[in-house]
Amino acid sequence: MDALTYAGHLETTQDFASDPHYRFHNVDIVDKDALAPIFAKFKPDAVVHLAAESHVDRSIIDGRPFVLTNVLGTQNLLDLARQYQVQRFVHVSTDEVYGTLGETGKFTEETPLQPNSPYSASKAASDLLVRAFYHTHNFPAMITRCSNNYGPYQLPEKLIPLMITHAQADQKLPVYGAGKNVRDWIYVEDHCHGVADVLEKGTPGEVYNFGGDAERENLDVVKQILKMLNKSEDLIEFVTDRLGHDFRYAIDFSKATRELGWTPKVTFEEGLANTLIWYQNHRDWVKKVTQQ
Repeated sequence: MDALTYAGHLETTQDFASDPHYRFHNVDIVDKDALAPIFAKFKPDAVVHLAAESHVDRSIIDGRPFVLTNVLGTQNLLDLARQYQVQRFVHVSTDEVYGTLGETGKFTEETPLQPNSPYSASKAASDLLVRAFYHTHNFPAMITRCSNNYGPYQLPEKLIPLMITHAQADQKLPVYGAGKNVRDWIYVEDHCHGVADVLEKGTPGEVYNFGGDAERENLDVVKQILKMLNKSEDLIEFVTDRLGHDFRYAIDFSKATRELGWTPKVTFEEGLANTLIWYQNHRDWVKKVTQQ
């Protein structure tokens, strides 16, 4: 189910669109009346909830869509999943709900929630709703929190695909502040394997962190992309820093390793190379999704 907002494109489902086990429903999770017939028809055994408004910059400009989708939408899914006795509910969240780190330490599942943007505040609220359903209704929900994803099919408003597509076109690469903010990068396939592991083996009521063990300063990521594309660092353009910009994220995923047997398989260098090749081979897709 997807609302097909500016960030949703059916082209991304082409590889499995003809699979007999696949169905697509163009619905908005904010619209409970549209969701209910789908639950009634399919009576799902499990729900994996990834639907979210997720772009921090957009949330700074207007936080209302984030509250509607991330909070009300999650409430709707929880209500219907409970009504139809769903056996497994995986709520996919973000490490941004933990706030920001200094130069040392990592987020664990016990780190207090201290969101610093309208986006992360709305995700923290949805996490707490999921937690409340588990404790109030004994609802079989689990929460995942991951570091920054990257890889194929990511809309070029996020850092890595934005820098790749700008560099390919010899356009300026906008870098916030001095580019010293640190993120832990996880390749999208590693994250998907983690979500699947939680769906299959996770314990209801638990939170699982997933990270790529790949902390990098934003500026270093940008320079690495330019080097791989044989482009000049003169394309880098430092711009006014984002409001409330978190300094550093880092994930301790030892619980996922211990309880699920999960570890990231793709190094940052390997994942970035795969991502560069994908965007080079899918320029028509990039052109289409960025013109909407």
